[in-house]
Amino acid sequence: MVSKPVANSMLFLRIVALAASAASVALLFTNKVKFDDGTKLRFQDFYSFRYEAVVGIIGGAYCILQLPFAIYYAVKQKRLIRNGFLPEFDFYGDKVICVLLGTGVGVGFGVCLEFKKFFDDIFDSVGTPKSDPTRKTYDKFFVRGIVASAILLVACLSMIIVSLISSINRNRSKGIFN
Repeated sequence: MVSKPVANSMLFLRIVALAASAASVALLFTNKVKFDDGTKLRFQDFYSFRYEAVVGIIGGAYCILQLPFAIYYAVKQKRLIRNGFLPEFDFYGDKVICVLLGTGVGVGFGVCLEFKKFFDDIFDSVGTPKSDPTRKTYDKFFVRGIVASAILLVACLSMIIVSLISSINRNRSKGIFN
C-alpha cells in the first residue's frame, strides 16, 4: 500500500497522459494544409504521422482503461482487484506504453524535423524568400507536427513517472527476493 499523495500523483499523471495523448491526436487529425494550386497535404499522407496518431490513441485508451482503477486506488487506498494482478498489470502495461509513446515521439519529431529541413534547403537553394506562401504552408504543416510530437512527449514523460512508481509498488508488494 502506498501513501495517499503517491496514489493521487499516479492518478494525476495518468490524467495528464490521457489529456496529452488526446490533444496530440486531435492536433494530428486537424493538421491539413491547402496550397495555392489547390493541392492538399494531410497527416494521412505520411505513414509516420499515422503511426504517431495510432500510438497516441493506444496510449489514451490505456489511460482510460487504467483510470477507474487509479481513482479507486487513490480514494480507498486499496486495490480494486486484490489478487496481485493489478500491480503486475500496472508494471508491465506501463512499461509497454512508455516504450510505445517514446517511439511515437521519436517518429514524429524525426519526420517533422527532417522534412522541414529538407524543404527549407530546397527553398533556399532556388532562392525562395521566407515570405513565399508555399514555403509558409510547408512550415505551418511541419511545425504543427512538431507541436503534436511535443505534446505526445508530455504524455510519455508522465507515463515514465507512473511506470517508476508502479515499479516501486510492485516491488513493495512482492518483496525483494520473492
